[in-house]
Amino acid sequence: MTLTRHYLRQWRDNPVREILAGAVATFALIPEVIAFSFTAGIDPAVGLYASFVISIVIALFGGRPAMISAAAGSIALVVAPLVRDHGVEYLFAAGLLAGVFQILFGFARLATLMRYVSNSVRTGFVNALAILIFAAQLPHILNAGLAGYAVIAAGLGVIYLAPRVTTAVPAPLICVVLLTAACAGLGVDVARVADLGALPDGLPVLHIPDVPLGLDLLGIIFVPALAIAMVGLLESLMTAGVVDDQTGTPSDKNAEARGLGLANVAASLFGGIAGCGMIGQTVSNVKYGGRGRLSTMAAGGLLLLFMVAAGDLIAQVPVAALVAIMITVSIDTLDWASLKQLRTTPALSNLVMLATVAVTILSHNLSLGVLVGVLMSGLFFTAKVAAMQQVRREGDRYVVEGQIFFASAEAFIEAFDPIDHDGPVTIDLSRARLWDITALAAVDKVRDRFLRHDLPVTIHGLERPV
Repeated sequence: MTLTRHYLRQWRDNPVREILAGAVATFALIPEVIAFSFTAGIDPAVGLYASFVISIVIALFGGRPAMISAAAGSIALVVAPLVRDHGVEYLFAAGLLAGVFQILFGFARLATLMRYVSNSVRTGFVNALAILIFAAQLPHILNAGLAGYAVIAAGLGVIYLAPRVTTAVPAPLICVVLLTAACAGLGVDVARVADLGALPDGLPVLHIPDVPLGLDLLGIIFVPALAIAMVGLLESLMTAGVVDDQTGTPSDKNAEARGLGLANVAASLFGGIAGCGMIGQTVSNVKYGGRGRLSTMAAGGLLLLFMVAAGDLIAQVPVAALVAIMITVSIDTLDWASLKQLRTTPALSNLVMLATVAVTILSHNLSLGVLVGVLMSGLFFTAKVAAMQQVRREGDRYVVEGQIFFASAEAFIEAFDPIDHDGPVTIDLSRARLWDITALAAVDKVRDRFLRHDLPVTIHGLERPV
């Protein structure tokens, strides 16, 4: 009953605030989803339909309230070759299989592996995303013209000044309404949402992927589906971690994995691209009060409502107004404190953070940046632990302290020199910990080294690796 009440609270608390925050996320979604659709080589309606379905399903079954999930750039980059080579129907099939993978990952509790992602990698992930969010606005900024620059400046002014007048309505919504009315009333010639691509003109309908079933199909979609599942889950879990930090509340990462899988299955069955958590829109939602599941559902529901019922009005929204919103999102996303702490944070931690940022930005691949950061963190940690090993000689007795494993085994072996002995040798391992088969092999090599010189060896405290 307690879990049921907790779940219901995630829907009931502050409904007006939740819906308004979701509306802000909706306007942040529109230009990016359309842009990502072009990246994937699909019609914008495919991305917008997917964002609607994913938002509804993840709101119901996800493990992180207030997180916005939709068609995302990382997924678009993964599926673009598949769409180019085989067509959009294979995209739907791959998304369906990817969703199944993510559901299985959730039940296998693989999301708990996120605990091995260091804070340096998380910070690098957030900072890289902030830069990528801003970089995604550059084409619009560079092609805005004088009128566009004026609208962007006005939008930034409204967003930062409106909270001084009222906080009842999120500033980005005020920005969109005011600038749309002003540009229409004054006849300002700037790019509109209608210029970004064709918008949906109806509700999504059930669509079974039109592909031939068989091993040939599996051979085509298996690898892309696995990539979609891994990249999408990684980005979603990293985004969930950001929301955890911003709201000071925990989330169920395995439930999020299962919910994302269900959402992608549903999106694929309704003619949409697979998706995942979107950091910029999520930060925007949280910033303007989104804390529960209603804000997530509102973001997707209002997206489709605006597109279908008010498509003509939404089509007139200046792209520059949306750019202004995303610029503020990128500013808010960047972890400015991490930049100030570069001088006081350990150098290796800084290197991990900066490498994560650099790889992510250069590759435009969030999963690759995180992977590099995790590998570097693991290597640096392993080196630190290996360096803590000590072998102290007391006559014909050796006392070993610390961790013996694959990274420290070589140094352990080299610490023993039979040339300096002419009698029995004792090795005390009671203060050491053997972690793997490499550690056992290292002990055997040391024993053999002494025996080859006819020196008896007694080993104390030897335990099997755990």
